[in-house]
Amino acid sequence: MQFNVWDVLLIIFVLILCALGSFFYKKFRGYMGEFWVKLELKKLPKSEYIILNNIVIKTKENTHQIDHIVLSKFGIFVIEMKNYYGLITGSEYSNNWIQYLGKNKYYFYNPIRQNYGHIKALEEVLGLDANIFISIICISNQARLSVQARNVVNIDYLNDLIKEYKKVVVKEDLMRIKERLEKSNIRNIKIRRHHTKEIKKYISNEQKKINNMICPKCNGKLVERSGKYGKFIGCSNYPKCKYTTQINWR
Repeated sequence: MQFNVWDVLLIIFVLILCALGSFFYKKFRGYMGEFWVKLELKKLPKSEYIILNNIVIKTKENTHQIDHIVLSKFGIFVIEMKNYYGLITGSEYSNNWIQYLGKNKYYFYNPIRQNYGHIKALEEVLGLDANIFISIICISNQARLSVQARNVVNIDYLNDLIKEYKKVVVKEDLMRIKERLEKSNIRNIKIRRHHTKEIKKYISNEQKKINNMICPKCNGKLVERSGKYGKFIGCSNYPKCKYTTQINWR
């Protein structure tokens, strides 16, 4: 079968459209995931909860983009949103989680670890005690969750989880905390884009270290250990460094 120039151009045009469609579809899904979380959080009583979305703050070492922050006297909830679908598996200590789509599976960086970095950044910027921060991983309603970790929920159950916390732990004035966060929030688009590139680079470098049995936190040697829930990989510099990951990280 022979193709003329116009046939070739048409095929190229269709391929470009397909590539653009896939790119914008992912962007659209991400935007809609954030949108639905915002709608859900707006249902919380305004008299008790203050909602902040898409906050970017800079620490001494890095820039951190935080999807959602909920301020309350019951704790400061730091929410990392993942707009995945299919079956999601993982654990608190695994380096990667897995998304199953039919017979295919895709690995993504453990969002609990990602959110831990966000919380440490907030501690530094706000100068508040670590115990008042509460990490939540929120995943789209289209996902089925099989995750061995606390505070991992679908969007529909996000507010229910937040309301489970009823003990007063925040003594500081919430409006002052809000003002400090808004003042620290970086709105410059170039800086935000640079942050995204740096995060991808950081995750890639961390995975390379783990593959070579090097601790990504202190560069010590990773060794096999046994614990309450079975074998795992831990840093040889414990207890100075408490980095761990699952033994089936490969």
